[in-house]
Amino acid sequence: MNLLRLRFNYYLFAVLLLTAAGCASGPDRKSRKEESVVQLFMEAEADIGDQTAVIQVVRSVPVPVRIYKRPFLDSSELVDAAVVDVVGGFVVQLQFTAHGALVLEQVSTAHRGSRIAVFGIFPGGRWLAAPVVANRITNGVFVFTPDATREEAERLVRGLNNVAIRLGNKPKPGKTKGTRE
Repeated sequence: MNLLRLRFNYYLFAVLLLTAAGCASGPDRKSRKEESVVQLFMEAEADIGDQTAVIQVVRSVPVPVRIYKRPFLDSSELVDAAVVDVVGGFVVQLQFTAHGALVLEQVSTAHRGSRIAVFGIFPGGRWLAAPVVANRITNGVFVFTPDATREEAERLVRGLNNVAIRLGNKPKPGKTKGTRE
């Protein structure tokens, strides 16, 4: 009887040890499951009926911007996202695929002086920014200062990178593109 109780305690100890080890890797595993979405919308010059909408960007002092309802780029064309430190704060940097870079170049050339509205879902959705296109964007990199805390921006970027990995636009960490196992 004591032998059975002793064996049961070893099993209980092993289960507790494995549970504790599993909990230690929990947050990292959870962050790999996070998903985010980003969509870029072009500013509309005039009201074109049901094709446009007016949005409010920046929560503290809302700025109304009329946009086309259909995004011209989204997370499906994303290769990499990063939070980058700059003087006075941080920015979010989005690197798009070759196709996304071409679309971004065409839009930034045709609509110089207009705004690009950025909508993010991470997990709640809201308008993050609406920077003015000052120059043609030829390198496929879109940079904006989000109306978000640094923690929210990092959560957005983690989710975007996870989506890029799942879509095959970005290699998994520790692997290079084209490597097979």
